Amino acid sequence: MMIQVRSMGLRGVEGYVVTAECDLSGGLPKFVIVGLPDTAVNEAADRVRSAVKNCGFTFPVSRITINLAPADRKKGGTAYDLPILVGILAAQGEIPRPESDCAFVGELSLSGAVRSVPGMLPMALAARSSGIRRLFVPADAAAEATLAKGLAVYPVENVKELIAHLKGESLIPLAQPWVPGASEEEPLDFSQVKGQENVKRCLEIAAAGGHNVLMIGPPGSGKSMLAKRLPSILPDLSEREALEATAVWSVVGLTSKGRPMVTKRPFRSPHHTISAMGMAGGGNPLIRPGEISLAHHGVLFLDELPEFHKDVLEVLRQPMEEGRVQISRAGGSEVFPAQFMLVCAMNPCKCGWYGHGDRCKCSQREVEKYQAKLSGPLLDRIDLTVEVDAPDFDTLADKPTGESSAEIKKRVDAARSVQSARFGTKGVPCNARMGRDELEVFCPLDESCQALMKGAFERMGLTARSYDRILRVARTIADLDGCEQIGVPHLAEALQYRASPWMTR
Repeated sequence: MMIQVRSMGLRGVEGYVVTAECDLSGGLPKFVIVGLPDTAVNEAADRVRSAVKNCGFTFPVSRITINLAPADRKKGGTAYDLPILVGILAAQGEIPRPESDCAFVGELSLSGAVRSVPGMLPMALAARSSGIRRLFVPADAAAEATLAKGLAVYPVENVKELIAHLKGESLIPLAQPWVPGASEEEPLDFSQVKGQENVKRCLEIAAAGGHNVLMIGPPGSGKSMLAKRLPSILPDLSEREALEATAVWSVVGLTSKGRPMVTKRPFRSPHHTISAMGMAGGGNPLIRPGEISLAHHGVLFLDELPEFHKDVLEVLRQPMEEGRVQISRAGGSEVFPAQFMLVCAMNPCKCGWYGHGDRCKCSQREVEKYQAKLSGPLLDRIDLTVEVDAPDFDTLADKPTGESSAEIKKRVDAARSVQSARFGTKGVPCNARMGRDELEVFCPLDESCQALMKGAFERMGLTARSYDRILRVARTIADLDGCEQIGVPHLAEALQYRASPWMTR
């Protein structure tokens, strides 16, 4: 007898329907799985056999053939354990045939317990769009599956519980929709920062427009401390953004029973020893997202920027422009979302004290060699460059008197509201993502601004890309000031963030 059981698979950060076709036939006992399975899928044969026997059911002594359709897509992971078990038991008459609007996802332990699998949210979203109405998932992943909405999610603890439900003997209660609770994390606040008002202003502009930032300063001046407080002034995630970010985190396995959804903007800070694959994504046979995708709708913070390998930094260039990254390998190609704010911190030289008189022990050649680790095309994609000076004793001795993150966030939210009203349904989330058409419409310059920009263009050796980025920053500064048109003060402030006197080029 042949039984079809629906399940879900993953491709990149998107789910799709997989049908487990289970056939029991005569001949020598054998368990075969076809449909381009990887090692983890093939090992399901042993897990399913042990789970069936240890739960008190009879495992068929016959030839068992499992086809995972569509058979031309590679299958990976352990999510198909549960549908394979259900198909085998239904084929030998132990349980009723599953209905077509049901899908099963989950890994089995040898004792019959059902374990969670990564990627539950994208699989649940795909199940809903494919007409599936009832989804049986591991109990630990049920909260995440409820985020898809419109699905009856059944949290399954073990095989015995599932079989009793399918037989109608003891029904599994539906999982309740997950509701976020109060955060227990102590927030990092800008009021804790002493001094550095120019850097706070720069980060406020970056948050208001979604711009990339480079902070340059000596060791211990507070660059990392300031960067870690940036998320506290960023706008709250919308429901769409939260689901998109959660889908990426779910595929990598970073969600959990207690935290099934990304409710705050991600802040990723990889170590400088990370590889290019770790940054952009990759893997074999299944391609997984990298750090730039985990920072989707959030912040990617690169501390000690020149210490990163050159190939790691260069993979950032295209995603910074396009908001996505395409990973191509011999086994296939995947596209991952990558709309992130790049925030970088660096010392001006190897010892860190270039520009501070006799404290710097580096030669001019050593300084140039250190800064040359950053390519021109990468620096051209940085919207705001700001100096972070080492605070003096009096500043450190005083109590913090700066604005709180809540006060700064109010201005950032107001500027983002202006941008949302401006762009409407054009699909542009913030000023930093404006294209050429939007720049022409929303960033016109009067004669005074044109004259200022022309002089800066010739004097600073700007490129077409940097010209556009200056306009975007000026537009954000005007939004913070509540001005409809870009004025000379807005443009002048945007221009001052294009270069640092500590950079040799």
